Amino acid sequence: MIDIEFVRSRFIKHFDGQTGNVYTSPGRINLIGEHTDYNGGFVFPGAVDKGITAEMRVNGTEDTVMAYAIDLKDRVDFHLNDPAGPKASWARYIYGIAKEFQKLGVPVKGFNIAFAGDVPLGAGMSSSAAMESCFACGLNDLFGDNKVSQWDMVLAGQATEHNYCGVNCGIMDQFASVFGKAGCLMRLDCRSREFEYFPFKPDGYRLVLLDSVVKHQLAGSPYNDRRNSCENVVKHIAAKHPEGKFETLRDCTWEQLEEVKAEVGDEDYMRAKFVLGEKDRVLAVCDALNEGDYEKVGEMMYKTHEGLSKDYEVSCVELDYLNDIAKECGVTGSRIMGGGFGGCTINLVRNDLYKKFVETAKQKFNEKYGHEPKVYDVVIGDGSRRLC
Repeated sequence: MIDIEFVRSRFIKHFDGQTGNVYTSPGRINLIGEHTDYNGGFVFPGAVDKGITAEMRVNGTEDTVMAYAIDLKDRVDFHLNDPAGPKASWARYIYGIAKEFQKLGVPVKGFNIAFAGDVPLGAGMSSSAAMESCFACGLNDLFGDNKVSQWDMVLAGQATEHNYCGVNCGIMDQFASVFGKAGCLMRLDCRSREFEYFPFKPDGYRLVLLDSVVKHQLAGSPYNDRRNSCENVVKHIAAKHPEGKFETLRDCTWEQLEEVKAEVGDEDYMRAKFVLGEKDRVLAVCDALNEGDYEKVGEMMYKTHEGLSKDYEVSCVELDYLNDIAKECGVTGSRIMGGGFGGCTINLVRNDLYKKFVETAKQKFNEKYGHEPKVYDVVIGDGSRRLC
């Protein structure tokens, strides 16, 4: 976690010398359940010990926000009543959360904010959700008497992505950041929003992320394209079954998918096939964790990677290579984590193999791609909270 005094020193320097309140929200990992949240399925995330820390204080103005991004050394001032909002992409997260809180009836007025983060950018650990949750936690405390529910904070973060940042995301990332609990993963039903904490203390194993330090920029909106593919399949299934209620792929069966295979085309069919399979794999992992069967957990992780690579097509050669190295080293489970097209693999590794695996991955990846992957040991931490 970022040092509070580091953030405070920048807050004092860039504003009026006064201190405010300090809030933090974590990034997240997801053991299994990728691209299932916006399809109404199950996910299995946990908060981590890295995230976004912000100092915030009411500034006495009607609608002026003075914001400083410490890591970017960038200052932006904007007005909440400006319908266009700020142009800087990072500032739009602040603007979006504030506007969504106003929609909830929270009387958000002008404030100062400085923030910094240690959640790795582009690694698939949801730095954007950590920002949204941190800012929401602060605004709830400063203007909302902490009466905004945790779920409304989650939904405000999702709405910020949809309405101000152009990403039609699900709720997993914001959920994990707000509801995280040290030492626990969470199984979330994205349709009903019911969730359950699962203690995660795998005796003899550890989770480690390997960051490829690669981010492929694709033309268009590949995330939104895949969501559209899934929605198209649901639309065709619903047309064939007017007696049923089909909102997402969660409501569809394997048999119904096969019925529309010819109509929806190969690409949309493969996307939906992955999502239905991933729904089954998450539930299998829950059973395996209850039984302490981490080999089964690992088997499901490898199957998820294969589906993300071949069916959902969100992997890349670098991540597939890291997954291959994991197999060669006898790692229990490995898969791409996050939206895809770069970022991390998440790996379930036996303690006795950990050192060999990390050394081998660094060496082989460097030989092939000219740089080593970054290594992050996973520590499951708490969710959004005020620090002081």
